[in-house]
Formats: sequence, C-alpha cells, structure tokens
Amino acid sequence: MAYKAEKELKLYYSIKEVAEMFGVNESLLRYWEKEFPIITPKKAGGNIRQYRKEDIENIRLVYHLVKEKGMTLAGAKQRLKQNKENVRNTAEIIERLKSIKEELQAMRKELDYIV
Repeated sequence: MAYKAEKELKLYYSIKEVAEMFGVNESLLRYWEKEFPIITPKKAGGNIRQYRKEDIENIRLVYHLVKEKGMTLAGAKQRLKQNKENVRNTAEIIERLKSIKEELQAMRKELDYIV
C-alpha cells in the first residue's frame, strides 16, 4: 500500500497512525528508526513516539527506496547519504504520477458508464 499524503498534517502523529499511513507494522518503523538516523521521532513520557511532518517525509523516502524500489537497507542508506534531495524529488514525482493515474482511471470509469 502506498503512502497517502494528508491534506493537513497535525503537529504530531502516533506510531500507529504513521504505520497505517504506510501500511506497515509499527515494529518496522521502530526498526527503520534504528537503521536510518534521519528518522528521529520525539519521545514523550513512557517512550511514546511522536512523529513530526519531517519524520513522516523521511519515512516516505525510506519506504520509497525499500518497499517500492526494492532496495536493501544498505543500498537505501547509501542512496540517501549520496543525494537525499534527488531521492525526495523522485519520490514526489512518483506520488504525483500515481495520483494522476488514479484520477485518469476514475475518469475512464465515468466515461465507460456514460457510453
């Protein structure tokens, strides 16, 4: 399941909310947090993780490289180290294209219904 961008992001999200956004387990997010220093959620009392918009964007980059492109964690780390901005731009373009595809498919269904 692809990451779905929120229209208005809250200040903080729980690990459960972030896991649902990406369709992954909470344990995977905790693992990525250990493996990728760019993912640094704030920890409140009782070690409760609070993810900011920046954390969610960084998770989106890791998700794109690992889940969508099929890279290894080592490969994803290297790619982010080499050119994080390029990875971010590519992931944004792919998200826009997916959105356009969904919109076009909805239009096609409407046209099929009319004809």
